[in-house]
Amino acid sequence: MQAIKQQVNSVLALLFATWLSSIDLGVRQFLQQGYKRGYDIVLSSLLLTTLSPLLIATALAVCLESRGPVFFRQQRVGKDGKLFNMIKFRSMSTDAKLHAAVAEMESDRDGVCKKFVNDPRVTRIGRIIRKLSIDELPQLLNVLRGEMSLIGPRPALQEEVAQYSDYDRQRLAALPGISGLWQVSGRADLSFEEQIDLDLRYIRECSLFADLRITLQTIPAVLRGSGAY
Repeated sequence: MQAIKQQVNSVLALLFATWLSSIDLGVRQFLQQGYKRGYDIVLSSLLLTTLSPLLIATALAVCLESRGPVFFRQQRVGKDGKLFNMIKFRSMSTDAKLHAAVAEMESDRDGVCKKFVNDPRVTRIGRIIRKLSIDELPQLLNVLRGEMSLIGPRPALQEEVAQYSDYDRQRLAALPGISGLWQVSGRADLSFEEQIDLDLRYIRECSLFADLRITLQTIPAVLRGSGAY
């Protein structure tokens, strides 16, 4: 029980410290960089505040179901190839043997991104939070830090980017996002080529209206749960 309290306290401390440090930064960057950064700061701060009960409940559920940290941190490739640590709620077992076995499995999706419809590493709680994209909510902290945007191409792994063509690498011209055009157009059911095309279309047509539209479309896309695994 003491360990669970410590995990919850660490979640609250991280949320509060990041939120406070973002206030002054958000005002200055809104003035310097225009709508997108201001939109990210304001909406992500509101979402963190509004969804804090859900974040705490999810942290408790992850702690109670299996051993391991609440958060899963993984190095991803951001804008212009810059590396950063993306944060998610942990949705998988920490069993190293199981992870090694899955690494040898053939992906259920074509392209450079490996995906498994019935991934044996995913816990019971993990399946729920993945289906509803709750596992992605800690990335609001990445948004406040300026490493990600609310809307943009999803951040890729280094080994995935190493396989990119020159055409594919164009998606690195924008900050990676929590949601994006292909997330509201089919999610993981789309082919890799379709995802790239939609990412590049978003980069070409990026605007406040586009971000608002995709933000609103994200809600029904998440509730439908199609293409999420």
